[in-house]
Amino acid sequence: MPDHAAALDHRTSLTRREFTLEAALALLSGCVITISDMACGSSAAPTSVAPPADVNGNIAANHGHIAVITGAQITAGTAIVALDIHGTASHTHTLSISQADLTSLKNKQPITTVSTTDSGHSHGVTFTPV
Repeated sequence: MPDHAAALDHRTSLTRREFTLEAALALLSGCVITISDMACGSSAAPTSVAPPADVNGNIAANHGHIAVITGAQITAGTAIVALDIHGTASHTHTLSISQADLTSLKNKQPITTVSTTDSGHSHGVTFTPV
């Protein structure tokens, strides 16, 4: 029996390195369980941000033009080179909307821009997000 006891002691004894590794893994496994339970026990529900709504432009001296920047365009944040505001007018105009303008709209700040000149005139257009 003494030989059996010596063999058992050998199997259950750990080196300092093995003990440290096992202790660290035990601690980390407890944290993983805690993290999966709403960030270490926090009961706050995750918040979601609603995507921006479409923004209609107010067109100065308007005679049938329509200007709309979609919520998807605002979210994408990529500059719009030529936003067509033709609407029901007999001619078209376009607007250039910069990346900075889209950031302003995303932050609920109004922007104003001027259309291209077509048929001898242009239009100022103001977008005011709500």
